Amino acid sequence: MMKTNEERIQPLLSYLDGLNYIRPEQIPDIQLYMDQVTTFMEEHLQGSKRYPEDKVLTKTMINNYAKNDLLPPPVKKKYSKEHVLMLIFIYYFKNLLSFNDIQQIFKPITSRHFSGDPSKGPAPSLEDIYREVFSLEKQEMANLKKDIAAKFHTAKSTFAGTDEEDREYLQLFAFICQLSFDVYLKKQMIEALTDQLRSEEAPADDKHAKK
Repeated sequence: MMKTNEERIQPLLSYLDGLNYIRPEQIPDIQLYMDQVTTFMEEHLQGSKRYPEDKVLTKTMINNYAKNDLLPPPVKKKYSKEHVLMLIFIYYFKNLLSFNDIQQIFKPITSRHFSGDPSKGPAPSLEDIYREVFSLEKQEMANLKKDIAAKFHTAKSTFAGTDEEDREYLQLFAFICQLSFDVYLKKQMIEALTDQLRSEEAPADDKHAKK
């Protein structure tokens, strides 16, 4: 028996309620080998996987992130707590943006906040930044649920003149289109901001090259 659209949406909202993020205190404050890093990420982010057989993180992924300058290299094949924090950020970014865009966004974070080098002057640690960003999660989740409910309500008002059998899947399609359009526009905004950062960097690079 086919579910109604109301029956489809309720488990999704419950799923959002169950989502959580890795807290800094859960991350071991010691240097980890790659196998330990992948095991840690798998244990703490398995609830966000679409399919049970999906991998949260693999050795190949970590090597690719380092190769594309998304992640600073390990020290003597060991990864710090800061490496794990960066990998968590990458995990959320990678399904939305290209490596090139992620690298551009991360550039000031890795250069100024990753190593905690005192010569760079006083600056928040990477852990401080992580805590600040994820402290927004609770309010953002509440806003998201309100937005989803509003979109669902709007979709229910569409295709009023069609028969009941067609109306159900057409309204579901309208709802999916609203969600997709929202993601599309936000992705466009992130890419535009990334392009701005890249263009602002270019004149300084050209000036340096002429010296």
